[in-house]
Amino acid sequence: MAQPILVTGGAGYIGSHVVRQLGEAGEDVVILDNLSTGFRSAVTHGELVIGDTGDKALVSELLQRHGIDTILHFAAHTIVPESVENPLKYYRNNTCSSRNLLECAAKAGVQNVIFSSTAAVYGIPEGGTATEASATQPINPYGTSKLMTEMMLRDLSAASSLRHVALRYFNVAGSDPECRIGQSTENATLLTKVACQAAVGKRDKVFIFGTDYPTPDGTGLRDYIHVEDLARAHLDALTYLRKDGKSITLNCGYGHGYSVREVLAAVEKANGAPLTIEEGPRRAGDPASLIAEATRIRDVLGWTPKHDDLDFIVQTSLAWEKHLLDHPAD
Repeated sequence: MAQPILVTGGAGYIGSHVVRQLGEAGEDVVILDNLSTGFRSAVTHGELVIGDTGDKALVSELLQRHGIDTILHFAAHTIVPESVENPLKYYRNNTCSSRNLLECAAKAGVQNVIFSSTAAVYGIPEGGTATEASATQPINPYGTSKLMTEMMLRDLSAASSLRHVALRYFNVAGSDPECRIGQSTENATLLTKVACQAAVGKRDKVFIFGTDYPTPDGTGLRDYIHVEDLARAHLDALTYLRKDGKSITLNCGYGHGYSVREVLAAVEKANGAPLTIEEGPRRAGDPASLIAEATRIRDVLGWTPKHDDLDFIVQTSLAWEKHLLDHPAD
């Protein structure tokens, strides 16, 4: 039996799906989450500890008591517009707390870290497609706060025996197909979540920000990845590190995109009813296209996505929104 794994932010949207897959695989999991945006009900396996990743005394005690040798680090604020309005909140939680976590990890002899990073580190990539070698030029504090943690991991790995995998997520969407957990975050800004909320009557309308982009239908193109496939990438990364894989950074996407209009049409199709859609001007900083060059993750980790299908992504998102109407998350 492998040593226990510490999952920070494991009660959140992505973290909870990873925790569930880890539990189903027989892993021993300890979850650290302050429940500021996560939900107790989303933790389906392991021991939940309520607390902050920036609490060095707590983190050190958990690492020592459980003999942790692997950390999966999800805990972070993730709302881009909020990061622009309140940058220090993001640097405190996403960067400073990560630094504290890594200091504790180094002192405890942790060997493996899998880090939840983001395509936001690329900013607006030239040509609309990003490879892992593309320039990192984040245009908001959220992306910068994540990139700073990547840099800390890079330098710590160079100076110690710790090895890491940094996974740069593109647009995560969908929910557990069996509707056990899903995207429950209040004030979410993810398009599929917002559109499905509108479909079930939680929102009056959906906004399209920008209809004059140089794309086939004028709206922004994004690489949407189902959360179940993304979660599987973390388990594949864990296997890779346990086999003495070298530190690496990998894009997490399918390698192709859908437009805003295509996503909204898929929601209308799944729901069997039209959405109220309002078109508006572009938002500052939104790239016309943000697509992953995603062959490296397949080659290095052997990752094989199973849900690369817009209709399936939308169907699971919509099913979860309908579930939340009767079973609010707690």
